[in-house]
Amino acid sequence: MSAGVLAWTGAAEASGFSLKEQSAKETGRAFAGGAAAADDASIIFYNPAGMTKLERSQVSLNSHFLFVDSAQQNDGTTLTVPGRPTAIPVTGNNGGNPFDQPVIVPTGYAAFRASDRLWFGLGISAPFGLKVEYDQGFFGRYDSLKSEVKTVNIQPSFGYALNDNVSIGGGVDIQQIDVKLRNALPNLVPSAGDGELNISGDDLSVGWNAGVLLSFGKARLGAHYRSKVSHRLDGTYQVSGLIGPLAGANTRTFATAPLDIPESVTVSAMYGVGDRVRLMATGQWFNWSRFEAITVQPLGRPAVVNEQNYKDSWSGHGAVEFDATDRLTLRAGGLYDTTPTQDAFRTTRVPDGDRIWATAGATWKLNDRLDVNVSYAHVFVSEEKLNRTDTLFAGTAAATQARIVSTNTGNADVIGTSLTIKL
Repeated sequence: MSAGVLAWTGAAEASGFSLKEQSAKETGRAFAGGAAAADDASIIFYNPAGMTKLERSQVSLNSHFLFVDSAQQNDGTTLTVPGRPTAIPVTGNNGGNPFDQPVIVPTGYAAFRASDRLWFGLGISAPFGLKVEYDQGFFGRYDSLKSEVKTVNIQPSFGYALNDNVSIGGGVDIQQIDVKLRNALPNLVPSAGDGELNISGDDLSVGWNAGVLLSFGKARLGAHYRSKVSHRLDGTYQVSGLIGPLAGANTRTFATAPLDIPESVTVSAMYGVGDRVRLMATGQWFNWSRFEAITVQPLGRPAVVNEQNYKDSWSGHGAVEFDATDRLTLRAGGLYDTTPTQDAFRTTRVPDGDRIWATAGATWKLNDRLDVNVSYAHVFVSEEKLNRTDTLFAGTAAATQARIVSTNTGNADVIGTSLTIKL
């Protein structure tokens, strides 16, 4: 049975199912500081080598509030069922806005100086996830009704200054992932209503990351690599509500599914260290092309393969930062971020498109030990087409072609806040 069985939800402001919102200060400068800025403890996520440039040991507590607007328009979704010569139109509502308002993404980082050259740090972040849930009666219900992914990434790290110009760093990514997915399944008799497929699973796996930071006068250049994380999700596969000749497909059983979270490379440059005005730029690449398909293996049943065929994605970031006074810093930036999804394989679980960000932010130094950061971003998401066909009840006489044809539109507003406590 194949019904768009397993996919991963992404918000309108993230590439694929990744989340950029790891630091309120970085949000204000469109993440252009990335691997080079090194001006609060959130550098642990972007490049642990940068801890060596912090003024003192410190803690950074961040919260992001994501207001995502996403909509689907039915452009001719159909079912092709056995015994009928023509496709049957699938009717229903547009599913509403599938995102909670707001989506909250908390992160926290702590960096501690062990010696003049050596630093240790700990980061807790949510690099992937979000929740998409459409209204009952959604025209795309055979593609998806609910997709919920939660990740927690715990990152113990170190940074070491080889000399005044070169620092290195790295860490371990201990990543927990939890997934819940739901979509409808059609009965052969339309008046009987729909059945339902529910999948849930979780896993704890480990990856790593490493970076380098070069400093020359007013210029910095940073580079960071984050490895893939290979998950093996264990959980439950449940089909219910099917009747008549399909009743035998109803089941509740153990299932497994492998998933590789892709590796990424970030390269950042900054000019103006020590000046009132600083310029920043970043380029980032995700190896999404490794995400070709998801294979679910229910116990005692045939494996289910759901093609994804992602392509690699990249983003370009730029920002300017200005110290207006000794206590107030202002910043603004922009970025362009490409989607890894493709038209023939895009799903309503991941209603993704290319994104343009416009951002602004500020830091207010309350005193020598406390900084407050606020940021705002508006995300413009390109309109994208969905035209995907999946086979339901594959390999049986009831094999049904479910074709989702729709147009996805959306945008997002992001508010970030953080408190930096210098110890």
